[in-house]
Amino acid sequence: MVVVTGGTGYIGSHTVVELLQSGYEVAILDDLSNSDASVVDAIEKITGKRPHFIQVDLANEQATTQVFEQLKGATSVIHFAAKKAVGESVQKPLMYYRNNVFGLINVLEGMLANGIGQLVFSSSCTVYGQPDVCPVTETTPRKEAESPYGNTKKMGEDIIRDTTLSTTLRGISLRYFNPIGAHPSGLIGELPVGIPNNLVPYVTQTAAGIRESLTIFGDDYPTADGTCIRDYIHVVDLAKAHVQALNRIEQNGMESNYEVFNIGTGKGSSVLEVVNAFQKVTGVKLNYKIGPRRSGDITEVYADTSVANRALGWKAELNLEDALFSAWNWEQNYRRQKA
Repeated sequence: MVVVTGGTGYIGSHTVVELLQSGYEVAILDDLSNSDASVVDAIEKITGKRPHFIQVDLANEQATTQVFEQLKGATSVIHFAAKKAVGESVQKPLMYYRNNVFGLINVLEGMLANGIGQLVFSSSCTVYGQPDVCPVTETTPRKEAESPYGNTKKMGEDIIRDTTLSTTLRGISLRYFNPIGAHPSGLIGELPVGIPNNLVPYVTQTAAGIRESLTIFGDDYPTADGTCIRDYIHVVDLAKAHVQALNRIEQNGMESNYEVFNIGTGKGSSVLEVVNAFQKVTGVKLNYKIGPRRSGDITEVYADTSVANRALGWKAELNLEDALFSAWNWEQNYRRQKA
């Protein structure tokens, strides 16, 4: 059985689908602070299988200890559960350190106490800060984090690496870039609680009339069109990378007890390019305006994925237009269900 923390969240739910379709039994741990329990029903509808679900706050040590004692037969953990908004982390750093760092430590202690020795960790390209050169490789130096969120991912990697040096734990950190899109069924997708912090759900909510307009944070960056550049990866491709990482650990394919891989498309797209691509594939005109730069944002980052392509046998197969079309399909489907 694979334990998926944060499994009702955006990336977690898509990964649970891929795991179930690959024949794994799955138990989801989630506090539902940024997701909804109805996602479990949607996962069952897509796969025909229902994952186990336990609601728990992993930053609570006692509660986490008790939950892991119940998870008999678990062999692996995929750890997503974390707060993830760059801007919010700048405003509320202690909340991010408490949730993301304490939560990880509690999960690791729960794993070790119950003989669970395989971990895939949800890391982030934010560990690279503002890189000197793009694309970034796994050996690109990690820089001083630009936000508390990024720092929690950097700290998380170090905590896992150090734990693999002194215990039987084997771990892989996936440094992924900017996940977008939704499952082709339109049954699960990115559904942030409150005002979205990420670009694409803000785009789709603006297109749906939920938001009055989209604000692009800064058009004076040193890029071709003045807006930030990111590597946008389809969430289904990203979810499949987690299954491949788990296979690598299970099949004893690792070169050391701790490994890291970049998970992206290898192509950078600017915020304006995303907006224009969305308008093209959907035929919906977006109301957007230019605002000031946002604290914690970097100018440009995109991945060199050749190591993951080779070692994991994984490659991004879907493009920006595929992802944006699926995100719009999800948004429309969700609004129809709510109507």
